Amino acid sequence: MESSARRDQAIQESTDEQLYAEKSRIERLGRIREVVFGALDALLVPVGVVSAVAGGTGDTRAVIVAGLAEAFAGALSMGAGEFISGRSEAQVQRTEVMKELQEMRDNPDFELREMAHIFRHEGVSAEDAETMTALLAKYPNAYHKTMVEKELGLQIDPDTVRIPEALTMGVSYIIGSVFPLIAYFFLPITTALPVSLALTVVALVAIGVIKGRLANINLLWSALEVVVVGVVSALGGYFLGSVVPHLLGFHS
Repeated sequence: MESSARRDQAIQESTDEQLYAEKSRIERLGRIREVVFGALDALLVPVGVVSAVAGGTGDTRAVIVAGLAEAFAGALSMGAGEFISGRSEAQVQRTEVMKELQEMRDNPDFELREMAHIFRHEGVSAEDAETMTALLAKYPNAYHKTMVEKELGLQIDPDTVRIPEALTMGVSYIIGSVFPLIAYFFLPITTALPVSLALTVVALVAIGVIKGRLANINLLWSALEVVVVGVVSALGGYFLGSVVPHLLGFHS
């Protein structure tokens, strides 16, 4: 008897570990999203800025100062934006969850019928839907969680503090900003500009491949999509920094 209890406990602990591992894996995938998002912005925005400054001024120091300023300002902006937007979203979600739980307390019969209707809508027979609903109602935590997830499409306890996500996005932005800028530290501006663009394209291809793998889509098309957006951004920045000033009479 004692041996059987220990075996059951071991099985339960193993199952808990597997569930935790799956949850951690999904959280890591979410973090990859932030890395890709932050790095992609860090490639597209700075390459436009440094290309514009390089084309408009021809001054390496001005390019470096502008690039560094943009990199750190962008990282702070992205990190703060992720923190505030994520927190705001979670707070709104939490309010909606509280409303739903209050409705379940105020109108239990209606909510039970609604739960059964949701099951029927998912293809469960009417009889089984009633049985499943009655069974869930015996376990309030499971019932509340299932209702919130199925009706609202939300987690019952959304996280309102997303510091790791904000840090991930900010750090990835700083790292991504290195690729468009680093050539200007070592090369004259006429050489640094094409090298900067080449390094940015390489980084964009890497981002496109990562995006394609995560989304399970064609890697070539995914990389091409990201590269095209990046090249257009760089050319636009260079045009604004070089051609427009001439048109406005700022250059002799």
